[in-house]
Amino acid sequence: MMTEDRTEGGTKFVRLGWPPRNRREVLVKVLWIGVWLVFLSSPVEDLVNGGHTTGATVAGSLGLAAFVGAYLTLVFRNIGRPFAPRVVLTLGAILGVLAPVLAYTLGSAWLGLFVYLSVACGATLPVRAAYWAIPASGAVMYLVGLHSDEKEARGLLLLVVLIGFAMTGVGQLVRTTVELRKARATVAQLAANEERLRLARDLHDLLGHSLSLITLKSELAGRMLPGHPDKAAQQVADIEQVSRQALVDVREAVTGYRRPRLAVELAGTQVALTAAGVVADIPAEPDLDDVCEDAESAIAWALREAVTNVVRHSGADRCTVRFLRRQTLDGTVLELSVEDNGTGGSGKGPGNGLTGLTERLEKAGGSLEAGRVKHGFRLVARVPTATSADVGSRA
Repeated sequence: MMTEDRTEGGTKFVRLGWPPRNRREVLVKVLWIGVWLVFLSSPVEDLVNGGHTTGATVAGSLGLAAFVGAYLTLVFRNIGRPFAPRVVLTLGAILGVLAPVLAYTLGSAWLGLFVYLSVACGATLPVRAAYWAIPASGAVMYLVGLHSDEKEARGLLLLVVLIGFAMTGVGQLVRTTVELRKARATVAQLAANEERLRLARDLHDLLGHSLSLITLKSELAGRMLPGHPDKAAQQVADIEQVSRQALVDVREAVTGYRRPRLAVELAGTQVALTAAGVVADIPAEPDLDDVCEDAESAIAWALREAVTNVVRHSGADRCTVRFLRRQTLDGTVLELSVEDNGTGGSGKGPGNGLTGLTERLEKAGGSLEAGRVKHGFRLVARVPTATSADVGSRA
């Protein structure tokens, strides 16, 4: 299950499908579990005021304790996890025996135990098994209720069936979340490995030929040096030229790797805002077919800086990202708008990040506007979709 605790600085979650990470989350989960133990009030009250014999009261107390322990172990330790048939069947059997025995021997006040039996079936059994076990639980509850209070049993029948089937959905949701989290980690690892391989491949292609040539010319220079120093000097000059070109190639490659991509930044924006407890309204990646690499890079840098400011300084809990295309006298302009409902920071003027971003956008022929609006702070970055060189080549 998942609960949330909103604070002014963001939202703190007990995450769906995750174990508690600290004492606070343990407390929240315990409180959440405690809420759903409300149906045990009737059995407890019956033990206290039901007029049972001492032996029946002791046996009922022990049976109730065993039932609650098995239920909590089964549901809140196994929901969303891979099925361990021995554990699930053993604990389910304990619940399936205790619920009818206690309800039959101690009275209708104990019929609420079948609610927990239905929840356990829905949350931990495979879907096909749960579809049979939940109606069976309701049927057994009704038959036991005929012995003590048919009206009470009839009233609980619908609740037992509905809550059981609802828990099948919760169990599936938790299991799907766990699987998606594992898949996301796997994809991230594969992407990192692929990027590592691409970097190694590109560096090999860039440096393999150059280093081989440098090695060959170094050997030639060493052999020529005693008898032909002038030719050796020419080989050394060639080595210097090749090494300088290799250095240029490496720098260009590193610059290309450091160039941000809008699709990557959009994905990172969603992750960063969600992690900070900010509700994000982020569109799909805009069409970049006619957008030059410099323009895309500048807008991606602007998005990264804007989101960083939202997460670190704004104190906002909502952020909206929009992309627009505007036609101007100088050509088409791609516009990025990032607006939040926070304070906008200290208000002591633009920081180093915005100053550097302004310079980066101006270098790409764009502009930056940032300031407070009625309900928060807004950053607008504009950049032409084509550089002046592109426009000149088209002309």
